[in-house]
Amino acid sequence: MTTKSGLRPDLRQRHVRMIALGGIIGASLFIGSGAVIHTVGPAAVLSYAIGGLLVVLVMRMLGEMATASPALGSFMEYARDSLGGWAGFTIGWLYWYFWVGVVAFEAVAGAKILQGWIPGVPQWVFSLALMLLLTATNLASARSFGETEFWLASIKVATIVVFLLLGTLFVLGLWPDAHFSVGNIGLDGFVAKGPFSVVHGVVIVIFSYFGAEIVTIAAAESDQPETAVRKATSTIVWRVIVFYVGSVALLVMITPWREIPSETSPFAAAFGRFGVPAASTIVSAVVLTAALSVLNSGLYTASRMLFALRRHGWAPAWVSDTNARGVPWKAILASTSVGYVAVVMSYVSPDKIFYFIINSAGAVALFVYAIICGSQIRMRRSLEASAPEKLKLRMWGYPWLSWVTLVLTLVVVASMLFVDSDARAQLYLSLISLAVILGVYALIRRRAGTTPRKTRP
Repeated sequence: MTTKSGLRPDLRQRHVRMIALGGIIGASLFIGSGAVIHTVGPAAVLSYAIGGLLVVLVMRMLGEMATASPALGSFMEYARDSLGGWAGFTIGWLYWYFWVGVVAFEAVAGAKILQGWIPGVPQWVFSLALMLLLTATNLASARSFGETEFWLASIKVATIVVFLLLGTLFVLGLWPDAHFSVGNIGLDGFVAKGPFSVVHGVVIVIFSYFGAEIVTIAAAESDQPETAVRKATSTIVWRVIVFYVGSVALLVMITPWREIPSETSPFAAAFGRFGVPAASTIVSAVVLTAALSVLNSGLYTASRMLFALRRHGWAPAWVSDTNARGVPWKAILASTSVGYVAVVMSYVSPDKIFYFIINSAGAVALFVYAIICGSQIRMRRSLEASAPEKLKLRMWGYPWLSWVTLVLTLVVVASMLFVDSDARAQLYLSLISLAVILGVYALIRRRAGTTPRKTRP
């Protein structure tokens, strides 16, 4: 059986649930949280909470649209229907570009971990091996992707759950040789580095949450798309609070924040304080699974978005070809080929070409969120007028909270100009990517001689 798009609904509910759970936990939590804590101080908890709140609101808006009209391409389709062809084209290609860059980045990150274990093998060999392995997984079938992601995400989720349990016992003084250390969160004052540092932290952490929206794309290949999306988007609140805010709060309670490592994993250091043997090696293995999970999801997501773009003539015709198992194999190979090029550039030109590829997609997440907000505001108005029965999951406080979410997203974008040189570089390079894509769309429109018709949801 295939869907209207030609793909097979091979993903089961357990696959989608774990994609939703694992999609929000990346290697950046296990490694990058230490650097955020050193930048912000204990108030990093606030940075993660504010960034998480923004993502929760965006996901609620996306959930409203996805339950009303499940579609391959998800928010690309909603942007096209609600705002016009330019928005669908832009968000689709920006999102594709973001994930092919992430695929390369995670392949390089995973290779560095493996080389630490087996130093005699060059990094590029490991990068190539990881890319080939997960390309094969995606080419096999949607169920193969889902099963791989299920187990990779399970390891990440299980690690966080164990950390939360042990960490809680530790800070309450209920762990052997531990003492009550909740007060560490207020050392030097909770907002130790000033209020603006919290804003700086939000700019850094907001990208850690990107990936939560993958579930709305994967749901199109599940056997119960509406149910999958509704459950996934309804439970994101507790996932953000527990996994991110809870974990970071425990980190700054377990260890005085100035002593938390910023270059290595603060989770490894915490497990070491618990007395877990080989804590660093165990967490490195978990970080590797996190990188593989993101790589696996990135290939899947990029290929499905490319496949969806073709439906409107915005991508070459051949990317819509599927094999006997309903897999868009040419779209997968096209997406992964860019990843291979980027991996090569990470060794040939790490400071120029690879730097540009990675950083020119840096602010794309915020551009995507802004377009999702605009799409929901327009689509909700249309649905209330024509088909209110489709609104099975509603955005809270519409329209005011929808507008607040859009404004907050744009504020975070603007904040990138003021926090540090790296954030400014990411914003400038991402604006170049946005300008190029809008320019290509204008050329396509001019060549066609007509404006793509805007449809109503």
